[in-house]
Amino acid sequence: MTGLVYKSTGSWYTVKSEQGDFIECRMKGKFRIKGIKSTNPIAVGDIVDYELEESSDTVTGTIHNIHERKNYIVRKSVNLSHQMHIIASNIDRVFLLVTINNPPTTFNFIDRFLVTAEAYGIETILVFNKIDTFDEATLDEQLYMQHVYQEIGYKCLRVSSTEMKGIEKLKEMMIGKVSMFSGHSGVGKSTLVNAMEPSLHLKTKVISEASKQGQHTTTFAEMYDLSFDAKIIDTPGIKGFGVVDMEPAEISGYFPEFFKLKEQCKFNNCLHKDEPHCAVKAALEKDEIAWSRYRSYLKILEGDDENYRTDIYNDDRMESDENRKS
Repeated sequence: MTGLVYKSTGSWYTVKSEQGDFIECRMKGKFRIKGIKSTNPIAVGDIVDYELEESSDTVTGTIHNIHERKNYIVRKSVNLSHQMHIIASNIDRVFLLVTINNPPTTFNFIDRFLVTAEAYGIETILVFNKIDTFDEATLDEQLYMQHVYQEIGYKCLRVSSTEMKGIEKLKEMMIGKVSMFSGHSGVGKSTLVNAMEPSLHLKTKVISEASKQGQHTTTFAEMYDLSFDAKIIDTPGIKGFGVVDMEPAEISGYFPEFFKLKEQCKFNNCLHKDEPHCAVKAALEKDEIAWSRYRSYLKILEGDDENYRTDIYNDDRMESDENRKS
């Protein structure tokens, strides 16, 4: 039998059958997926083959095969730095939720996420949430951030779950697709899903005033069927986003504005760092490329991942503020 993984708790997997039934399944033995060192061999969004277990009192299943994935998105495993954790697979679109100050989302975090999504061929749309809470300074910061990414070519959306602003447009972008919501804890992923589909009653929590960080409410990634012909994967909040196994020479290829200029560099293996006659650095000096993006690139290039979980709130904002144009 073949089904779709809707939830993973590490040892049990909720699989939806082709007939629409949900079955709790376990893995049969250990899975070795070619080329992937992952802490979780099966992820939400996987298409799997399974057999029903008839011996137990309740009907359960055993997964014995994972179909080839169209794509997947990963991040570094929190405890095992040389392994990765697959957040979800077979995704049509990722909506990265961004908040300005409750909690803060930095350029560095966004850029690391976008680089990973580009590497795995997944379209990412930036959703600026909680716009109803903005004062003049916060609005200015949000619009600047939006400008940076729209200039590169990323789609951006401004929403408010409490005032239902932008919700219909967001739903239109999800029709007929498997979408994933991601972002820091507290950016309002579950609240936004509830605004689109109130019958789900997903758990939500308030932001800690002391730390300005969100509390984890989503423990495991989980897929939901929505009433407007869409599927959404709600994911646990991510504190930091370590980039996985990229060679230095390939990183700039996942910055679209760098990639466009690559052919104009004097050296075809230019890392846009110390080389002479670099088109990227020339564009940077003319303010044709955002300094925040270049700083993110250098941090990824230099493997500056040791602080990717903790150093997410202040440094990048201070850097970007220094280079903002009024």
